[in-house]
Amino acid sequence: MTESIRTIGVLTSGGDAPGMNAAIRAVVRTALAKGLNVMGIRRGYHGLLREEIIELNGKDVADTIQRGGTILQTARSQQMRTEEGQRKAAGILKKYGIDGLVVIGGDGSFAGAQKLSDYGINVIGVPGTIDLDIACTEYTIGFDTAANTAMEAIDKIRDTSTSHERCSIVEVMGRDAGYLALWCGIANGAERILLPEQHGYDEQAMIDDIVENRKCGKKHYIIINAEGVGDSINMAKRIEEATGLETRATILGHLQRGGSPTVKDRVYASIMGAKAVELLIEGKTNRVVGYQHGEYIDFDINDALKMHKEIPEYQLEIAKML
Repeated sequence: MTESIRTIGVLTSGGDAPGMNAAIRAVVRTALAKGLNVMGIRRGYHGLLREEIIELNGKDVADTIQRGGTILQTARSQQMRTEEGQRKAAGILKKYGIDGLVVIGGDGSFAGAQKLSDYGINVIGVPGTIDLDIACTEYTIGFDTAANTAMEAIDKIRDTSTSHERCSIVEVMGRDAGYLALWCGIANGAERILLPEQHGYDEQAMIDDIVENRKCGKKHYIIINAEGVGDSINMAKRIEEATGLETRATILGHLQRGGSPTVKDRVYASIMGAKAVELLIEGKTNRVVGYQHGEYIDFDINDALKMHKEIPEYQLEIAKML
């Protein structure tokens, strides 16, 4: 262990994701096992700027791995986007003797960590977002649970849609990324998947397909709509007017953020949290933990934020064929 790291801080920032508690737990218990102190920062960067900092021990994270959300709570901070806020945050970390900070969140959270690094703070990012939109990693904490939650909800919607012989539009989360929509579209056998990455869609072609399927005796029509496309309620009205088929829109919303994390989110988050501590002990900083090709790796935050992630073309082809 390097002498420079004695106390590690941990915070969760941005949108919450199932599995964040598993990551927090892993950070705390790994650090304690290595003889370090751990400080928890409540409400992300917003709480850091308000000095909402507490000491954490092993008991504090007991009975948390199965809980959704984040025990440290989370918030967004406009002040942290300013140079003044970043300088103040770095000063507070130094005031509390925090030698290394683990930031669990998405790309916005990593941008904040990057700025803290410029002020001499040792930082490690852990990808926590249900959107799966961080380019340097194939896995982000919470995506698996959110996808399963949405899949189960869509299965239920299909049951009632079939009973009433309806068209159903189901809007899933993901901001400007379509990964949740794509995975649910494949898993739920949707007739159409609308993704922001495809830069628009042909609504008339979709209406024609609905009419043709109806003529062939199909009793339901499921459209998975990504949050980045949106307009689900108005879309449902237009489809019903054009086809005469009863059409309903369901926006799953923040339902997808909650719930007990899946085994994958618990295990992967635990390993990533532990690796973050180990990287700090090794003297590394300004890094993001990632998962690629079955391995847990790390990237420079600056490089990670420059990367761009595309929807896999092969998965799109499979979705269309199926």
